[in-house]
Amino acid sequence: MDAEQQAPESGCLKVSSKSSPASVAGAIAGMVKDGVGVEIQAVGAGAVNQAVKAIAISRGFLSPIGIEIACIPSFADIVIDGEYRTAIRFAVAPRYTHGTPIADSALGE
Repeated sequence: MDAEQQAPESGCLKVSSKSSPASVAGAIAGMVKDGVGVEIQAVGAGAVNQAVKAIAISRGFLSPIGIEIACIPSFADIVIDGEYRTAIRFAVAPRYTHGTPIADSALGE
């Protein structure tokens, strides 16, 4: 899977500009179905673009089975090759399942 590479125990997917949005979307949908909170990290405009497309695609995978998702973007300071960079992180969590609201605590609210 090209989600650059996911760490299932942490639920963090690192997305690059070369990541396949459909593959990342499948990973997001699978983790949401399993009740795992998902964080997507992207550095650079191309990577953010692929991440946003993946989130939209995953919504299309989950919506027909009654799961809606919410996405909360944030900034993160990271170090890549000894250089400080700013990443965009997207916290993705289920919002409603089969018409039943899920507590906002899943989104850190």
